[in-house]
Formats: sequence, structure tokens, C-alpha cells
Amino acid sequence: MSGDSAVRPGFPPLAPGPVHRWGGAALVVARRSGPYRPPPLSEAERRVLQALPAWRRAEWAQGRLLAKRLVGEALAVPPGEVEVLPRDDGSPRVVVGGVPVPAVHVSISHTARHVAAALAPDPVGVDLCETASAAAVRRVADHVLSPGELALVAAHGPEAAAAAWALKEAAVKADRSSVFGAAPRRVVLLGLGPPVLGGRRRAMVWRAGDAVLALVLAHRPAGHPSRQHCVGAPCPGG
Repeated sequence: MSGDSAVRPGFPPLAPGPVHRWGGAALVVARRSGPYRPPPLSEAERRVLQALPAWRRAEWAQGRLLAKRLVGEALAVPPGEVEVLPRDDGSPRVVVGGVPVPAVHVSISHTARHVAAALAPDPVGVDLCETASAAAVRRVADHVLSPGELALVAAHGPEAAAAAWALKEAAVKADRSSVFGAAPRRVVLLGLGPPVLGGRRRAMVWRAGDAVLALVLAHRPAGHPSRQHCVGAPCPGG
């Protein structure tokens, strides 16, 4: 560990490119670089893409390509047969050969420099937050962090603020809930090194370049109602 390990959790690095596995989930992160070239998407995916603002299209498409790669490897089908389409609440759903696959859960996130996707048999959430956004996180911290969580973040240094936000947002993605309103408060952050969340959730945090990446796995009881899924400031999420 580096000399500042006493003041930060020391999140392990996650190499871009290969598929990583943790807790039964598959996870891949890639750098966003170079000019945007429209990737091979299905007709339905292209319709969604064209309806987006121009500035969102590259990140949306790159995230879906990573998710399609994970699904193709997990189900042993060509990625071209996989579609990742939005539900009514905006969260991604998997379709293979025109048939929905509800037993496969995916989550996608992106920042200005990285994009990530995760797949798991249980509800999963992934979120990237650049460490440069730590100051912005602190400005809204009172709305999403309890006094105890604020003290925990303060004890771990600047990287911790980005990690706390990423963990909260990944958790509400897994719940198909909203990062706005009361939902983040219901996600209780008990530890950062290693990350520990309240409830039936498992979590991990890595460093991905100049961002932190959080993965949250949640067990949803049968019949659990879905909620609206939103992402937004201060970290560019997806």
C-alpha cells in the first residue's frame, strides 16, 4: 500500500478491457477515447440512440456494447443477438433473439473518460464517479449522507467522497430506484475499507483510472415492486 493508506481505504485498481468477476457478477470497464463511430446495434437500439441528445449517444452506445459483450459471454450467444433496451423506468433490460431474459440483470455507468457495465443473476448496480467530482459530492452530501456516513467519509480522505456517492448510486440502481429523494438515505453505508452496506447487499469499490467504480449486488424478494431509476449530478452517471 502507498504511504497514504492510513487516510484512505486503498481501493484496488481495476484494469480496463478484460472481464472481471466478483461475487457472482461479471464486470468490465473501458476507456472512452477516440472519435465516435456508431457501433453495430439492433434496429430497436438504434431508434433509442437516435432519440437521445447528440452529446449522449457515444456514451450510451459504448455502455450497451459492453453489456452486450457480457451477456453474450454469459449465455454463450453471439453479442449481435443481444439487445439491451430501456424499460419504462429507464433501467436496462436484456433481450436475446427477440425474447426478454428477466433472469439476467445488467447495469451501466459512464463518466467523461470511462464506461462500465456489470451483469449478475441478481439485481446489480454499477456506478463510476470521478475523484475530481469529490468537491461536488461534498456540496450535496447532507442530502444523501447521514451524520455517521459524513464522519466515515471525512476519516478516509478525498477518494472516499466519490466512493460514497458511487456506492449509493449503484445501490439505488440495483433497487431500480432514484438517486433523488429519500432512496439514497435508505442505503446505509457502514464501511468503506472494505465497503459495507446495510440490508441484503454486497458491495465492492475499485479504482478505474481517475474514477472510482462501485458494484452493488442486491437480493430482491419475489414480488418486489420496481421504482423509477434516475441518475444525475454531481457525477455523470449512466
